[in-house]
Amino acid sequence: MPAKIDPSEDPSSSIIGQAPSGAYPDLEIEVEIVDPSLDFNIEGLTGTLVRTVLCAERIPGNVAGELYVRIVSNGDMQLLNNEHRGKDKPTNVLSFQAIEGENLEDALDAATKNGPPVHFGDIIVAAPVVIEEAAQQNKRQMHHFAHLLVHGLLHLLNYDHMEDQEAELMESRERAILAAFDIADPYATEHEHG
Repeated sequence: MPAKIDPSEDPSSSIIGQAPSGAYPDLEIEVEIVDPSLDFNIEGLTGTLVRTVLCAERIPGNVAGELYVRIVSNGDMQLLNNEHRGKDKPTNVLSFQAIEGENLEDALDAATKNGPPVHFGDIIVAAPVVIEEAAQQNKRQMHHFAHLLVHGLLHLLNYDHMEDQEAELMESRERAILAAFDIADPYATEHEHG
């Protein structure tokens, strides 16, 4: 059963104490933990990071929004990665945009005028991949998860990394957001994404 996050609550994790509060009173984030092998407050961290990213990306505070985050096993992730990307192996994070391109701007504009909530999309994270990559890269699991979540959310907000210039922009946004939480540059070590 997905946990519903109240974005006005302070998460218990010490890493995330200073996020914007009350900026998104109608933001509904559902977190479903299918694979519980990560050992930190996923719901609290997710709520704070999502609010921070939306604030950093200047999403208006009166926008009601919805986001679904699912923490899965390698088997579940492998099925999704194969079905949607043709890669028969687990990956660390997948994002599924609900509203693409200029349609997102239109939906955000409508939501500021009492239109329907904006469904940003779904972010799927493979817990075992997070654990394995964090160990390989000598990072805290929480920090690596935070990076993947921010990366996934930026994809939902129309960022991409297919071209070098796009990748530089997206990575700079990730670095800036994570630095606000004293998380080191996630690209300081090379790792596979995808």
